[in-house]
Amino acid sequence: MDELDILKKSWNQPNAEHEKLSVKDIYPMLQKKSSSIVKMLFYISIAELIFWSLINTLPYFYSDEFRQKLEAIYTNEYILTALTVLSYSIILLFIYLLYKSYKSISVTDNAKRLMESIIKTRKIIKYYVLYNLIMAGISIIIGLYYSLHNDPNVSVQFSDFNTKQLVISFAVIGFFTIVFIASIWLFYRLIYGLLLKRLNKNYKELKKLEL
Repeated sequence: MDELDILKKSWNQPNAEHEKLSVKDIYPMLQKKSSSIVKMLFYISIAELIFWSLINTLPYFYSDEFRQKLEAIYTNEYILTALTVLSYSIILLFIYLLYKSYKSISVTDNAKRLMESIIKTRKIIKYYVLYNLIMAGISIIIGLYYSLHNDPNVSVQFSDFNTKQLVISFAVIGFFTIVFIASIWLFYRLIYGLLLKRLNKNYKELKKLEL
């Protein structure tokens, strides 16, 4: 149990001196904890950028088969480049916004502004997760489209399917797409959700101070 929990536990005790100390000390503790959480989110976002960069670039440069298959599917290199630039631009923007939130929380000396910064940080995370889930679905659809039209092995196989086989195939692809997107959501839920829960707890404590 940290200092903040100890103060909260005795908040309602009939001791004026202790209550005065609590009001004086509890805000800096909430500020410090909130700042630490946003700082952790900032570091996680940088780690995620490095992780996805390695996942996307290493196979391309070290596997001729992977590079040839990718180039065969995406015959229009501008689409692949545009998707890559867009994805990394969003991640970099997300990192920048988190850094701004961290600096804002670190220097604020007003409970109301701190609450506003916490709300803003929560929105940034939620929009970022939503963007990644949407982009995952779009990327799968684009990849499937180009595979059907530009990958000879895939296009020939699908051209031999009857209507029932096509329906089953697309149903299986749809199922695994949902599973894949759900896995990404679960990943963000575990990584970012736990920290957001702690940040939300700080927000509720700040609201109590404002009353």
